[in-house]
Amino acid sequence: MNKVLLPLSLLVLLLSSGLIGGCAPGGGQPADQTVTLAMGYVPNVQFAPFYVAVEMGYFAEEGIQVEFDYGWETDLLKLVGSDDLHFAIASGDQVILARSQGLPVVYVMNWYRRFPVTVVSLAETGIEKPSDLAGRRVGTPAIYGASYIGWRALLDASGLEETDVSLVSIGYTQVAALTEAQVDASICYAMNEQVQLEEEGVDLNVLYVSDVANLVSNGLITNEKTIREDPTLVQGMTRAALRGLSFTLDHPDEAFEITANQVPEVRADAQKEAVSRAILARSIEFWSADAGELGLSAREEWQLSLEVMRKMGLVGAGAGIESMYTNRFVAGAEE
Repeated sequence: MNKVLLPLSLLVLLLSSGLIGGCAPGGGQPADQTVTLAMGYVPNVQFAPFYVAVEMGYFAEEGIQVEFDYGWETDLLKLVGSDDLHFAIASGDQVILARSQGLPVVYVMNWYRRFPVTVVSLAETGIEKPSDLAGRRVGTPAIYGASYIGWRALLDASGLEETDVSLVSIGYTQVAALTEAQVDASICYAMNEQVQLEEEGVDLNVLYVSDVANLVSNGLITNEKTIREDPTLVQGMTRAALRGLSFTLDHPDEAFEITANQVPEVRADAQKEAVSRAILARSIEFWSADAGELGLSAREEWQLSLEVMRKMGLVGAGAGIESMYTNRFVAGAEE
C-alpha cells in the first residue's frame, strides 16, 4: 500500500487544528481532570449539593471529574496539607488546628452558614436556656472535635464554667442516652440525632450553639500549593459546588431524588426516607444564606472560632486567621 507523504507545513497545520492524530475528545476540549474529594464521612443525604453538582454536570462543565472518598480519616487535613489530597470537606476548627501545626491548608468555600452543634434535652427536664444546664449531667460523644469545641463556646458565651456542669463521655449514643434518662442533655448535631428524635415524636428542648457563638463549620478545603499552581481548578471546584448548593436550596425535592441515585439507602424503607428527607430539610436551614453571601466566609466567625480554641489551649497566642481562609474563589465564581 502506498503511503501519502504530506508537506511538513500542512502536517503541522493539521496537527495544531486537531484534525488528525492526538485530538482530544469533545471537539478539541481537554479531557476531564479527575479530582478526589475527601468527604470525611459515610455517603449521606447531607452531601446532596455535591451529588447534584455531579449529576447536573456542573463539575463536568468545569472539566472536572469528581471521585468521592468517604471514610473516617483522622489525618484528612494532614493529607491535604502535604498535597497527597487536593480537596476535602472539613470544618473551620480543623483548619485552625492544622494551620497552628504548620499545615498549609486553606478554606476556600463556606458551606454551613450556621454552626450545627446543639444541646438537646427532653422537654420534661425543663432545660430551656444555657443557665439551666448548671448542675445537670450532659453527655458528649467525645472530649475533642467540633461538638466539644461548640460545647465550650456555649459555656463561655453563657457565663458558665466547666465545673458548673457534669460532662459525661457517652460516645455516639446520644439518642439512647437521652431516651433512657442516662443524661439530662446531650451534645448533638442538629441534622443527625436531633432529627432522629424529632421523627420519633419525642418532645425536645434544643439549645443552638449558633445562637450565642456562630463558629466556622464545614466548607471546601484545599492547600496553598494547589491555589498557587492550579487556581483554575480551585475556581472550577468552587463554582461547581456553589451551583450544586444553590440548586439544592432552590429545589430540595429534585436534590433528594438525585441523592437517592447516589445513595440508594436514603429510601431503603418508608421510615428511612422520611428521616432522610427531614435531615435534608434541616440541613438546608443551616446552609441557607442571604443573597450574595452564599459561600463567603465571615471574618468575625473565624476570629471567634480562633478565640474559643485559644482559650481552650488548642492553639497558641501567635495564631492568626489571615492565611486560614480566602473568599477569592467565591467572589470569582460568577466570572
